[in-house]
Amino acid sequence: MSTAPYAVSSPPATVRTVVLPDELADRPLLSLLPRGIAHTSWVTTDADGGDTGLVGWGEAARAELGGPERFSRAQRWWAGWLADADVDDDLGVPGSGPVAFASFAFDPNPGTSVIVVPSVVVGRRDGVSWLTVVAGSPRDARHAIDETLAALRHPAAVPKAPEGVAYSEGSLTVPEWQEAVAEAVARIDAGELDKVVLARDVVVTTDGPVDPRFLLTRLAASYPSCWTFSVDGLLGATPEMLVRRLADTVTSRVLAGTMRRSSDATSDASLASALLDSAKDHAEHEYAVQSVAAALALHCTDLDVPETPRLLRLANVQHLATDVTGVLADGAPVLALAASLHPTAAVCGTPTERAFSVIRELEGMDRGRYAGPVGWIDAHGDGEFGIALRCASVEADDRLRLFAGCGLVSGSDPELELAESQAKLVAMRDALETP
Repeated sequence: MSTAPYAVSSPPATVRTVVLPDELADRPLLSLLPRGIAHTSWVTTDADGGDTGLVGWGEAARAELGGPERFSRAQRWWAGWLADADVDDDLGVPGSGPVAFASFAFDPNPGTSVIVVPSVVVGRRDGVSWLTVVAGSPRDARHAIDETLAALRHPAAVPKAPEGVAYSEGSLTVPEWQEAVAEAVARIDAGELDKVVLARDVVVTTDGPVDPRFLLTRLAASYPSCWTFSVDGLLGATPEMLVRRLADTVTSRVLAGTMRRSSDATSDASLASALLDSAKDHAEHEYAVQSVAAALALHCTDLDVPETPRLLRLANVQHLATDVTGVLADGAPVLALAASLHPTAAVCGTPTERAFSVIRELEGMDRGRYAGPVGWIDAHGDGEFGIALRCASVEADDRLRLFAGCGLVSGSDPELELAESQAKLVAMRDALETP
């Protein structure tokens, strides 16, 4: 694949940010998305029960990138775009002013990564809500602000559930995928590598177009502690923060080691205890934590790496989780931090290059942007990038691909790994169903 940097639209002249009026400041962010317009999102529920994050729509500029230099090319393009923009942002909080959303391919070859500057962004952080518009001139920006505020005062119609949802096998059948798992474990047992993550896909078709806003709203309601994302047709709710940079504070959340949930409280507690006591899952988790700590050590001081993981419970599964934090030492923007971390052992394996090779040989599909970094960056280099998990790729108006991956170490069992993948697919399957 060519590593030619991108196809780009001309940069805009004007970026303006204003504080939202009180009557709009508390509206759920995802409810603001208009129908039928390309949209972006990065939303989670904060400690007070309100939502925090960014939603956007329209495209003021766009770049598509490929190859191993996709992160640095994205940073160069973003810096160039900012250099040509006239910015007025008196708010000056992370995410206000110019913002780009990005979704990167898991594998540099093949793979197309995307960075998008929305025409309109609505953000919320620490109780402050704002509107940013991108236009061709100061006059156009004033008109865009007035028109957007007027439109926001008339809520969009509630999105409808898709009809005729049907599922079919993806790139590999279930028996073929289990054979691939068994082969990968045999190679681990033979000492070729320590860990590898194998993913599988499921194809979804519907009778008529799917409204992405319906899926996002459902995901946000079911997984409030996750980050509900949407960038260029890839949408989902990820529990895994690859990296957050806010000024000089850097954070990464590592998830590895998974157990399903049970509706019975006693059984659910028993499953949690089994996960916390599992040597196999702790080994898988430790590989992931060490890969993140080693990458962040190149850019940060005062790393805090907890010795033991905690339990993170979601609606469908529970994970071993570790939050790694540090103080930024070299001023690296969030894109550079994401580049240094991707791929973690949680989505690839250990050693990295050997795991990549096994994935390419055995997985039987192109992951596309599944398991790649997804998130946003602002003009100051602050931003948040999660790992694109629990997600779907919109292949057509009535066709999606769902993804789930499982970390394999010595002792992994194909039947149990299939059950784990099915538990992870529940997030998107439930989002597609009528409530």
